[in-house]
Amino acid sequence: MRSPEPRPLAWRRPAPGSEPAAAARPLASGGAGWPVWEPDAGVPGGVRPADPPAPWPGGALVSGGVPAGVLTVSELTARIRLRLESDARLRQVWVRGELSSCKRHSSGHLYFSLQDEGATLRCVMFRSAARHLGFTPEDGMEVLALGRVGVYEPAGTYQLYVETLEPAGLGALYLALEQRRQRLAREGLFDPARKRPLPAWPRCIGVITSADGAALRDILKVALRRNPRLQVVVAPVPVQGEGAAQAIAEAIRRFNRWGRADVLIVGRGGGAREDLWAFNEEEVVRAVAASRIPVVSAVGHEVDVTLCDLAADVRAPTPSAAAEVVAPELAPMERRLAELSGRLEGGVRRRLERARRRLEELAGRPGLRHPAQQVAAWRQRLERLRQDLARAAGWRVAGGRQRLASATGRLEALSPLSVLGRGYSITRTRDGRVVTRAGQVRPGDRVEVLLARGRLDAQVLASWPGEGTPLPGGDGGEEER
Repeated sequence: MRSPEPRPLAWRRPAPGSEPAAAARPLASGGAGWPVWEPDAGVPGGVRPADPPAPWPGGALVSGGVPAGVLTVSELTARIRLRLESDARLRQVWVRGELSSCKRHSSGHLYFSLQDEGATLRCVMFRSAARHLGFTPEDGMEVLALGRVGVYEPAGTYQLYVETLEPAGLGALYLALEQRRQRLAREGLFDPARKRPLPAWPRCIGVITSADGAALRDILKVALRRNPRLQVVVAPVPVQGEGAAQAIAEAIRRFNRWGRADVLIVGRGGGAREDLWAFNEEEVVRAVAASRIPVVSAVGHEVDVTLCDLAADVRAPTPSAAAEVVAPELAPMERRLAELSGRLEGGVRRRLERARRRLEELAGRPGLRHPAQQVAAWRQRLERLRQDLARAAGWRVAGGRQRLASATGRLEALSPLSVLGRGYSITRTRDGRVVTRAGQVRPGDRVEVLLARGRLDAQVLASWPGEGTPLPGGDGGEEER
């Protein structure tokens, strides 16, 4: 549980003639030398710290030879811190000065000094606040800082704990704007490649602008005049001042969650450049870039260009022009549709007329007037064709049989088996060569004799390679069979 915030504090001087011992005596368990709280009806909140211990008159000493009421460095620093923190004017103070020694730590904290011609003030801006800066602090910039004054006890210095940091002056403001533009451009938020086309015929338009501004009246007048059937949904938001940027960004996100709008118009009427500043805020620019619904930006007049214009899918110079961009004029399209409808109707009629004449022509043909007779004639013709096909097939088969029988006879006449059947034989050597001449074998060689039925294993007794001259080793007898 957090401790309650202390009320405003102030030191009370001892009343003249008061007993010194009472001033030196602690009123609580804090020990001598530390501030002690006691009621005081004269101070807002009714609480004052007790008077600090004071030495006895004449410089009386306590144990150790040290004068009573002597403070340590830590005690003195703590008293100074309490004195500063008790001043309500220093808890929330604006300070103007020039930035110097500006450095962002790896932790995200921002350390810098504010200076003018007479003094220098050390400052620290913690990460939780520094990450929301809309510009890049640089040495030499003149800024306005809002924060509280405190004491950094380890160094014994006082410093400003900054909560808000803004450029001072219009020139510095536009310098911060340019820095923001360059940073967002590097992230690709203004890249033309990511911009989406607008729907040709939107049914629902979302408008994000002030409810009582001229911009809304112009948008409604132009959009509904061009397309009376168009649905327009308005998200009223403040367009300038505190909270405007957050409201605009949230309206964009709400339309995206709703999901029924086909296109969004974000804008306002003309004004001073400072009045348009909400549309330069980073939260609005990022919401426009992240929108799934195409966004048309229409801020101010044609000469006014904001970061919202750069991030939007389409930039319109005025709210009226934005309505013309998103709402195509319905009357010319209706005339065009009527013309196309007439042409389509005429074309259909002509085709139907041609089809009717063709049908009448076909209906006048004999085959269509008496279909049964036509079918009977086709059946007779089909039967004749079937008979012709059967006869032709029979002739082809008979001719094929005759040719096959003739070829079979010739083949059988030339077959070696037929020759063997007439008493001839085939003689082969042991290695399978056919013997056609007597000189291929010698007496004593064994040969194989193939007959029409079976085979013989024989031995050559004699051979006559020429007429009547037996080879040596034979007696001229017949070959054994």
